[in-house]
Amino acid sequence: MIDVKHHGATSGVTGSCHELVVGHAGILIDCGLFQGQEEGNGATATDLSIDFPIAHIRALVVTHVHIDHVGRIPYLLAAGFTGPILCSEPSALLLPEMLEDALKIGFTRDRELIGRVLGLIRSRIVAVPYGQWHPVFEERGEAGEVTASLAIRLQRAGHILGSAYVECEARVGETAERIVFSGDLGAPHAPLLPEARPPERADRLVIESTYGDKDHEDRQTRRFRLKAILERALADRGTVLVPAFSLGRTQELLYEIESLIAEFGNEGIAQVAGKPLPWKDLEIVVDSPLAAGFTRLYRDLKPYWDEEARELVSAGRHPLSFEQLTVIDSHDDHLKAVDYLASSHRPCVVLAGSGMCAGGRIVNYLQAMLGDARNDVLFVGYQAAGTPGRDILTYGPRGGWVELDGKRYDIRARVHQVGGYSAHAGQSDLLRFIRGIPVKPAEIRIVHGEQEAKTALQRELAAAGYTGIMIPT
Repeated sequence: MIDVKHHGATSGVTGSCHELVVGHAGILIDCGLFQGQEEGNGATATDLSIDFPIAHIRALVVTHVHIDHVGRIPYLLAAGFTGPILCSEPSALLLPEMLEDALKIGFTRDRELIGRVLGLIRSRIVAVPYGQWHPVFEERGEAGEVTASLAIRLQRAGHILGSAYVECEARVGETAERIVFSGDLGAPHAPLLPEARPPERADRLVIESTYGDKDHEDRQTRRFRLKAILERALADRGTVLVPAFSLGRTQELLYEIESLIAEFGNEGIAQVAGKPLPWKDLEIVVDSPLAAGFTRLYRDLKPYWDEEARELVSAGRHPLSFEQLTVIDSHDDHLKAVDYLASSHRPCVVLAGSGMCAGGRIVNYLQAMLGDARNDVLFVGYQAAGTPGRDILTYGPRGGWVELDGKRYDIRARVHQVGGYSAHAGQSDLLRFIRGIPVKPAEIRIVHGEQEAKTALQRELAAAGYTGIMIPT
């Protein structure tokens, strides 16, 4: 028997967790947190227990280290999972950093316990190079013959550094199948990372659909939209608040902002004390120890950048470490920055987590600054239903309010969204990835999207002649 089961990312875009059963054994693809109102298999954003059988699970494969794909790993270990954690070489470095932060927020503040858990996780991590087959298990019969086997191969997904889609070569008896799990696919021409190339074969495909119903702007359009929004927002000497995911989005935005400063450095962006403030004097603040740590790791992993980014470095540019960039680490400095920016009239761009405004340092900025019309909130990533980010995006343009830490805050700041900076592929990108598979998959399962996005992608695939399209529940 070769079967695919789903333990998350079927009612929305978070909680990714899928199971591939081969014979009497299996593997998990991701084990992530649920966010907002999303849930799956009894688990929710508050109940993180693993309530499905895991005794037969031989390995966990991590597609990338975003929290909605890895956040429940400590609970998986607590439930008795003893197998290896397979991931790409960059993810092997990034995963402990991400899980350390998750443990502090949702698991325990006990440093000794956190250290033990992280030590256990590090001991289980197996770094798998891109493009190489890695055997996971074999089952043998009484005569020693192989009755079932599974090998995996990771390919670049272009979503964040280290992201991968997973090719699974499964055999039971005389039956062999290639099952592909997309993980999260990146948008083509995104800063820093090479784009994903379609697999050579997929008998079954499990595909994400975060933006299965829409396309993103092209890179040049979104870059100049970002420039226009920043110029308009900073002209009234306010602060632009960017709720940014610590890994991926923050680094891509820094890359893009550095390119704007390099190109338009001497042009005026706002009036300060009666004089124009040039782009080269604009202060960019990253207020997130986690994002700062990931940015350092991004710099250390330059061999995995795309050709364009490596050429900038060779030319002497520093796209993730430039003069105008300030990093805030300590909590005291964070609180001082909030007070200073809320009362000052110096233009500034602040990138702070979390990306959906459900916690983290961005909440303090929002509480202090949402009520001032001089300020702006710029969303560059997906906002799940039930999160404060979705509420600000929905009700902000209407002059509404949002609840933060149990208190209502009026939204007088302007609200913007530049969807082109999403790390996810748009509808056309997803279709191009699927159409690039030489032989049409016999089965396509659409996951990791809201219902409208999943049905829109299903409709487009059906119109293109694909059959066997399923939307698991």
